[in-house]
Amino acid sequence: MTDAQIQNEVDRQLAIMREGTVDFHGEADLALRLAKRLREGRPLRVKFGADPSSSDLHLGHSVVIMKLRRFLELGHTAIFLVGDFTARIGDPSGRNKARPALTTEQVVQNARTYVDQVSKLIDVASVELRFNGEWMDKMTSADFVRLCSQGTVARMLERDDFSKRYAGEVPIFVHEFLYPFVQAYDSVVLEADVELGGTDQTFNLLMGREIQKAYGQEPQAVITHPLLVGIDGREKMSKSLANSVGLTDDPENAYGKVMSLPDAAMEQWARILSAGEWRDLLTALEQLERGAGDPMALKHDLAHRIVSRLHGAASADEAREHFRRVVQRKEAPQDVPGFDVARGTRLAVKLFEVLVETGLAPSRSEARRLVDQGAVSLDGARVSDSAMEVAQGEHLVQVGKRRFIRARIA
Repeated sequence: MTDAQIQNEVDRQLAIMREGTVDFHGEADLALRLAKRLREGRPLRVKFGADPSSSDLHLGHSVVIMKLRRFLELGHTAIFLVGDFTARIGDPSGRNKARPALTTEQVVQNARTYVDQVSKLIDVASVELRFNGEWMDKMTSADFVRLCSQGTVARMLERDDFSKRYAGEVPIFVHEFLYPFVQAYDSVVLEADVELGGTDQTFNLLMGREIQKAYGQEPQAVITHPLLVGIDGREKMSKSLANSVGLTDDPENAYGKVMSLPDAAMEQWARILSAGEWRDLLTALEQLERGAGDPMALKHDLAHRIVSRLHGAASADEAREHFRRVVQRKEAPQDVPGFDVARGTRLAVKLFEVLVETGLAPSRSEARRLVDQGAVSLDGARVSDSAMEVAQGEHLVQVGKRRFIRARIA
């Protein structure tokens, strides 16, 4: 390529890299590095890491995974790093107290599921898949001391979550200081040119730039993306807050969760999740803000696109029809699972026992809470007494808008 062609390609790729971002640290240096790599025919190395601190990834994680896919489509090396070592420390980002420690067995079990989940969004066979336990488990104590000597306590306390905890006299454990050093060292080992993450990871990602320089490498560019609000429309999406759409959620459940999103959050979701693909939907949502358009139709459109991305268009079509039939027209689903509830020595079966024994509630107290909230219906009628007796025979039991079972009381 000529110099002019190289510059045009650099400009094109940087425009794609900027899409949907909050900050782009080191952009000017990356532009020069990209031009050099294009002349040499070598790709950039682009890193995104996720700690297997829980078993499920959610739509919030998908934002950065989709950007990693864009880099792959540009011809660069996409690295998905599973933080099996860092998960044992616990990321302090956004935490007002230390994370509970995970056992090695918990980390391994969670990590197994991540590859399958990521494969819903990106061709895993084309990705460099790494685990930071590869190098951290082999690091000597002398090497670890050298790594930690590259930072100061004062620098750690500049971190917002640490400074708030220190000011509030909330304990900060020494091992929590180690987390950003290890994440940064991952970039040294992987020779990352770019690292991707959410805005809550900014401190850790920028630490990577500093540690790379200390180890004689050119510092990586850092690209941050906004955090996705949960289906409650208020808090950051999190499984612990029960406001997430999991990448493993079945199509009907995922569709229903998106449809529960407040109208005011639709534009933010579409913008953050678009990954450069939903410009027509964004235009329609902008028109909606000016009073033109049907919010329900646009929410169906958003839900269909999200489920299509995770499960395919055919599954999204079925999920949409299920929602319209069950939630909007209040009909029972076509395929309702059946459960046998044996009376045994009981004189009668109570409703809360049916809920627990069929898996609709994890405990008797939760079953009672669901009934008290008016979330339970029996044969189409809402019930208010969790201790009511359920007669012999088959009954349609509904919890919330989307969960149905047929209980056969023998």
